[in-house]
Amino acid sequence: MSVNPNIAEIVSLMAESSRAAILTGLMDGRFHTAGELADMAGIKPQTASFHLAKLVEGGLIIVEKHGRFRYYQLVNQEIANILETLLSVAPTPKVNSLMQSSQLKAIQKARTCYDHLAGSLGVRLTESMVEAGYLEKEEKEFKVTPKGEQFFADFGIDIAVIRKKRRSFSRACLDWSERQHHLAGALGEQLASRLFELEWIVRLPKTRAVKITEKGREGLRDYFHLSI
Repeated sequence: MSVNPNIAEIVSLMAESSRAAILTGLMDGRFHTAGELADMAGIKPQTASFHLAKLVEGGLIIVEKHGRFRYYQLVNQEIANILETLLSVAPTPKVNSLMQSSQLKAIQKARTCYDHLAGSLGVRLTESMVEAGYLEKEEKEFKVTPKGEQFFADFGIDIAVIRKKRRSFSRACLDWSERQHHLAGALGEQLASRLFELEWIVRLPKTRAVKITEKGREGLRDYFHLSI
């Protein structure tokens, strides 16, 4: 008998299509009710509750009860990283309707990857900071340059505080739709939070996709020299 952790058990949890859809829906890093996740996965609430219990039991998600509602979230960033890696090698989904086509385009354009930005927006934003000399790409992370330290400070992000967090600082995350790296880690989280705070981006309902506002288009152009 093998003494290694049972990989097959975790893979089997992810392999079921409804559970995979639920896990993908939770990659926005937020808590969701069973009803919301059922809607995202296109299944009945009772079916979602069954799958959610399996995922909680398997240690992939956590649940918190508030009043009569239960809220579910991915257990940690590491699970989101695994899911993003799997998405990067998974085949492109078959589109059967105009609605599916619109949803896929929105996800590919701009979305959250747990707590940071991904899609075309995430990749192009990262590339613009590399080209401007704020970041330098290393093998598995981005290094903030002295010029970048000043840029982030001017943008309202305290690098010194972020470095003290007990997590990866500026990890390079492979984007499944763009097949290029975007900025993740604590710095990626703070950058996304700042863009939400400035109302440059807003969340779209029932999806991980985010929308760039008109204010955001102006800000991205003026601060990041990015037209999108």
